[in-house]
Amino acid sequence: MRLPRALLATAVTLLVISGLTVQGSFRSQPAEPFDVLIRNGRVMDGSGNPWLRLDIGVRGDRIVAVGRLGNAPAQRTIDAGDRLVTPGFIDVHSHAAEGLPHPDLRQGRPLLSQGITTVVVNPDGGGPVDLARQRAALTGGGVGPNVALLIGHGSVRRNVLGAANRPPTAEELDRMRALVRAAMDEGAYGLSSGLFYTPGSFAQTEEVIALAQVAAEFGGLYTSHIRDEGDYNIGVVAAVQEVIRIAEEAAIPGIVSHMKALGPDNWGLAPALTQRIETARARGVQVFADQYPYEASSTNLGAALLPGGVTVPAPEELLRSIESLTPAERVERARLEQAVAENLRRRGGAEAIQIAFHRADASLEGRTLGEIAAMRGTTPERAALALMAGGGASIVSYNMSEDDIRHIMRKPYTMTSSDGGLVLPTSGKPHPRNYGAFSRKLALYVREGRVLDLEFAIRSMTSLPASVFGIRDRGLIREGAVADLLIFDPALVRDRATYTDPHQLAEGMAYVLVNGVVVVDEGRFTEALPGKVLRK
Repeated sequence: MRLPRALLATAVTLLVISGLTVQGSFRSQPAEPFDVLIRNGRVMDGSGNPWLRLDIGVRGDRIVAVGRLGNAPAQRTIDAGDRLVTPGFIDVHSHAAEGLPHPDLRQGRPLLSQGITTVVVNPDGGGPVDLARQRAALTGGGVGPNVALLIGHGSVRRNVLGAANRPPTAEELDRMRALVRAAMDEGAYGLSSGLFYTPGSFAQTEEVIALAQVAAEFGGLYTSHIRDEGDYNIGVVAAVQEVIRIAEEAAIPGIVSHMKALGPDNWGLAPALTQRIETARARGVQVFADQYPYEASSTNLGAALLPGGVTVPAPEELLRSIESLTPAERVERARLEQAVAENLRRRGGAEAIQIAFHRADASLEGRTLGEIAAMRGTTPERAALALMAGGGASIVSYNMSEDDIRHIMRKPYTMTSSDGGLVLPTSGKPHPRNYGAFSRKLALYVREGRVLDLEFAIRSMTSLPASVFGIRDRGLIREGAVADLLIFDPALVRDRATYTDPHQLAEGMAYVLVNGVVVVDEGRFTEALPGKVLRK
């Protein structure tokens, strides 16, 4: 049907006027400026997809636009200069909560320099039971990164049972459930356990299932330093199977934390561990792993060499010479030394144990137990007992196989973690994972070793942990997500911390934003403390 010429002219005029009206309205109400506009970046969104050349607009703590934003107005424009733009990294196993309240550590610079913008704390069954008090301590003076809290099984057990090596009564188990419930009400993301350490090692699996069921009611998860990472008691394969059982019976996601096959006797077992996880996942059990990219672990000397609740004599007894002991005491001392000697062998020998901290004698820090024994003219096991008697020590323990590390790392259900903390730079010779875990993975296993694709590695640090832990609106670059963002050149990222010189920040992060606030600005730290204590 053809319109009369006069009517057609009128319609065209109305369309022109309408267009002018809309255009005029648009011009009279310009778009609200972004707080931060990131331009010219290669955006790798965290999903595992390859990068795309996109711009990102941020207002407040949120990403509000992703696309070709051109010269949109902004309070601050950052030219990414063709560098990678990714979500901030999430460390799912961190001991940083102990250090963050310290005035000199609040910003968490060793974390931010690796690109870590969120840490999950209270692992291994530890941390406080009162999470409200912990939250207040962390937020009182401000923190640099975000913090997500777990409730520790060991702490709950100690609160109710003390150091008792027995199952809880029905009434005691109810009290333990109530503590877990209160923590979940306070926003905990789940239950952690350290079944290798006392008092967690005293717990039967059924006790842990009962508490994990409480966390499951709130949509939480279960993450465990497993009962045995080597062959101390039930063996690493059975210990992984225990996590699977807990996850299955409690109907909760389960995580084998800092997964490894510890000690030469167990090297090569990684495929057996991952096969069990994959079998469980195939039947619908939500099981995952996390891992730090080092061949050495770190723990307490006593836990490594006298685990499982072995009774250690008082320091004054350990310091007595063999000659001063009664025949019965000599038999007991020999039994103790034999246990230490076997556990040293299990971990690779005295040269595989390096002292990280020792209160009584800082000159021993950085030395191996073999070196200390030679200096003192004694056996490694007697040197170890003397260190325990002299106030104890924390150690770095070289006990993993590179083949096992790579095998576990390649799995799509393996998240990246550090198992690191925050310490003052004058504090001993700690494990370099405190300063470099995430950067090391990108440098050594992606760029240099080509064990992983960059997209796969970034996913293991971002969207995978965010989805597993239920950390909402983080771990992905998309409109509406929180603006935890990194800008870096993958060719320049590297860890500098070493086992002998660990107090060195990682390099390569050009910009780091936490909740939309710039905390690393062209490689230099600002003074900002924008981190939040998150709630499930």
